[in-house]
Amino acid sequence: MYVDADKEAADLYIMNHAIKKDIVITQDTGLASILVNRGVTVLSPRGKEFKEEDMDQILHFRFLSAKERRSGTYSKGPKPFTEEDKQHFTKIFKKSLSNIAGF
Repeated sequence: MYVDADKEAADLYIMNHAIKKDIVITQDTGLASILVNRGVTVLSPRGKEFKEEDMDQILHFRFLSAKERRSGTYSKGPKPFTEEDKQHFTKIFKKSLSNIAGF
């Protein structure tokens, strides 16, 4: 699927088309918060499953991080992606597929 080059075009497409029983992989916590409230399974590329009950805290942390960046304070960024991250993602992804399929 191709979308416009606008900054949020892909997110808007995903928000408008993702339905319950879909799995979305994203690092975008704002997008994740909208989708989990609709019953969509949302995973990070490292295999963290976003849960509805955790989203307030996750979004609050996102807000504080953005506030720090606006004041000129930057963090180191994410750790390098490891083989362990890939294995963890694969495990959680398979578990999510099984849950959706009802196994």
